[in-house]
Amino acid sequence: MIFIKVRINVKWEQHKLDALAKFSKGKGYSKKDVTFQGYPLFLYGRLYTNYSEVVSDVDTYTSNLLEGSAVSNADEVVLPDSGETAEDIARASWINKKGIILGGGLLIIHPDKYLINSGFLSYSLSYGSNHKKLSSYAQGKSIVHIHSNDLKKLYIFYPSRFNEQSKIFNILNYLENLITLQQRKLEILIKLKQSFLTKIMANNIDKNPELYFNSASIKWLKQELSNLTIKEFKGNTKLNDTKTGKTEYLDAERLNGNVPLFIDKPINTLKSDILILWDGSKAGSVYYGFEGSLGSTLKAIRLNPKLVNSFFVYQQLKSKQDVIFNKYRTPNIPHVIKNFTKVYPIYFPSMAVQNKIARFLGNLDTLIEIQQKSIKDHKVIKKYLLQKLFI
Repeated sequence: MIFIKVRINVKWEQHKLDALAKFSKGKGYSKKDVTFQGYPLFLYGRLYTNYSEVVSDVDTYTSNLLEGSAVSNADEVVLPDSGETAEDIARASWINKKGIILGGGLLIIHPDKYLINSGFLSYSLSYGSNHKKLSSYAQGKSIVHIHSNDLKKLYIFYPSRFNEQSKIFNILNYLENLITLQQRKLEILIKLKQSFLTKIMANNIDKNPELYFNSASIKWLKQELSNLTIKEFKGNTKLNDTKTGKTEYLDAERLNGNVPLFIDKPINTLKSDILILWDGSKAGSVYYGFEGSLGSTLKAIRLNPKLVNSFFVYQQLKSKQDVIFNKYRTPNIPHVIKNFTKVYPIYFPSMAVQNKIARFLGNLDTLIEIQQKSIKDHKVIKKYLLQKLFI
């Protein structure tokens, strides 16, 4: 839980940035100067490819320290001097580590450490009214530019109390660090599940998987998907052909996370059905856990519960998503091949072992979903604060 103490009647001032900082430019260096190790180097392009409001480390280096290079002193705020749009160009990063070379194409602000907090300034120029003013200075059509003289003329709002600037920066930086940590945890969970999927599923009836439940001698069987199916059907529901109702409309957008739409149609798809996107650029994508009326680009597969656990089969299909894309679709305009269920092999052990594997993978999925929700919630909090903490 995050608690924020809100202060009112804190005085904000407006001054030209020229009165609060000095200015310079990055020098030399481009992609051709990058090496695997050497002097840490911050390139202009990172402001677009891997943007963050605070930069504590870099993943690019150079073997040469050119004479006259601009090197960080842990208080610089940098911006790009050109970009594709005015919105793109109005972004800033605080370089808060000493010894990082600042390459060409960067405008460098050196804030007066007694007047304005570098971290606050970075956020302030990237969001709120200061960001809008900065965007208005961008010049050009296909490529827009901004100059040091433009920055000097920029009037910015900031709290007169330095400690208030620090508090604003600290809460935003705390949230950003928390989101970064959660994203790393999510990446680890996803990689962990992918690893388990490759080791817990058999791909050959003559060889057990690397990891297994109960006895190593449990025999895995192989059957074409159609032999495990009691029903399969292509969806035929179209959103425009019905009025609002209580049944969820299942199309590719909904299955990929969009908000649900409800229509006046009977339910024809169960949560235990495996859904496959049959047509379109992402044909072959596999889904599970939805109930409603199936759209026309999807196919539902209902498995025999006496033979297989449907969630177990879904996990196996999902683990082979790339194989389905590469081997079981038509060329040019992608469609899943008509006889997919008749030729696609499923490997499965006893029902008891299937159930254990399904529960285990389901628990991992739950952990992943919890982590994803936490990241989403904290991003919403950060977005709200960015809208409210700056004039």
